[in-house]
Amino acid sequence: MFTKKAATQVAVIDVIARRWSGRAFDPQRGIDHQTLMALLEAARWAPSCFGDQPWRYLIWDRSANPDDWRRAFNCLSEGNQAWARHAPVLMLATADSVFTASGKANRWGQYDTGAASMSLILQATALGLMVHQMGGFDADKVRAEFQIPERFACMAMIALGYQLPENQIPEELKEREYAPRVRRPLEESFFLGRWNNGFK
Repeated sequence: MFTKKAATQVAVIDVIARRWSGRAFDPQRGIDHQTLMALLEAARWAPSCFGDQPWRYLIWDRSANPDDWRRAFNCLSEGNQAWARHAPVLMLATADSVFTASGKANRWGQYDTGAASMSLILQATALGLMVHQMGGFDADKVRAEFQIPERFACMAMIALGYQLPENQIPEELKEREYAPRVRRPLEESFFLGRWNNGFK
């Protein structure tokens, strides 16, 4: 399996270093039900404000329901469709804007949904899967297609599957697949005590 382990400034746990957003999905390998359940269980146990669990995920498994998978796929931008067409599972992460118990506005719902998605992604990485989150989709279209209530913000589409064997990665994907992973230096994003005082 082709890996792009992060060149971290300090050591981190392996599953974080190995997580990356590939695009070369193997169209011949689906995700079995138990594996998919494990990913959802990981997301279920993410932390949330007041334990409200504001996340809701729509899941489209091409092998189980190809028509719904196609409807979801058609909500993606053209650029994402070019490679996501091989992903056996698509998902949509949505965030509740209202607390379930109180009915008051929940301004942390999107933050908490991001935490749930990261939990899902790390579980997927640990199980040898590849995950790619996408902002390139038509939120209005997916909302209408799948009757998503207005109170839920459509946050990200997610493609899941197994990586294509390295010797089968098509030429049009190689440049992006092999491009080095980069991040700003730690001290440019994390500050000690006051703004712009980089943590070192």
